[in-house]
Amino acid sequence: MKRKTFVKSILGLTAMASLGSFKYFTDNLSEEDTIMPVLFIGHGSPMNAIEDNEFSQGWKRVASTIPKPKAILMISAHWETKGTLVTAMEKPKTIHDFGGFPQALFDVEYPAPGSLWLAEETKKTIQSISIGMDQSWGFDHGNWSILKNIYPDATIPVIQLSLDYMQGPEYHYNLAKELQSLRKKGVLIIGSGNMVHNFQYLQLKGDFNVHFGHDWAIEANETFKKLISENDYKSLINYCNYNKSLQLSAPTPEHYLPLLYSIALRNENEPISFFNDALLAGSFSMTSVKIG
Repeated sequence: MKRKTFVKSILGLTAMASLGSFKYFTDNLSEEDTIMPVLFIGHGSPMNAIEDNEFSQGWKRVASTIPKPKAILMISAHWETKGTLVTAMEKPKTIHDFGGFPQALFDVEYPAPGSLWLAEETKKTIQSISIGMDQSWGFDHGNWSILKNIYPDATIPVIQLSLDYMQGPEYHYNLAKELQSLRKKGVLIIGSGNMVHNFQYLQLKGDFNVHFGHDWAIEANETFKKLISENDYKSLINYCNYNKSLQLSAPTPEHYLPLLYSIALRNENEPISFFNDALLAGSFSMTSVKIG
């Protein structure tokens, strides 16, 4: 039975239920005829949250091309845990997990609601491991610096899925594949990190957002795009063994792993495109990916 037909068939029951309970029920019906896109977003500096620049504009443009999600599942580079958790609180806090920036950035709040429904649905969907329900985290800057730009009214429910720092890339790729069914339920899944992220080779030229990349960083960025386009997931999982430029791109894995979560959700022959394709400060890539 199609969703519209089903909804009409139950309208007569609303007299026996409160408006609130009916709204909750209809809001959480599966959207079986719509598959939400998937995003990987290079989030870069937290200042992108409050600056009107090419990157924040790029996030807004891509958001305008996709259906409005029922809820958002964010995998951010900035929440690492032992084991895998999802945020499961009603009102997640805005976390200012950085230092040395203007007070205006610390004043930012992103008051989007959480979603117990999505937390429980994520826990149910992932069968290979037990998912913990977290009540203490919230939205880190890998989350709200993006969402503040693309959904500024902060009305769409959002949860975060943590990165288990005890596990390797293949584990995360396989875990991500279990999230596929959420795409049919109106959930926008976003990985937030950076393909190239190496502070050791950071070279500021007066402004972090000046376009500049070391030769190895340029090579790594182009290689990642090629492997993603070709759906060469084996090479992407084993990036540390691919070549020297890819090894330098992610000396620690936390900013790279969200990319694996996104590309793992790509269906066969599903279109893919890149945006915000730029290298900054020598060793950081803002390159972002839209799937679907």
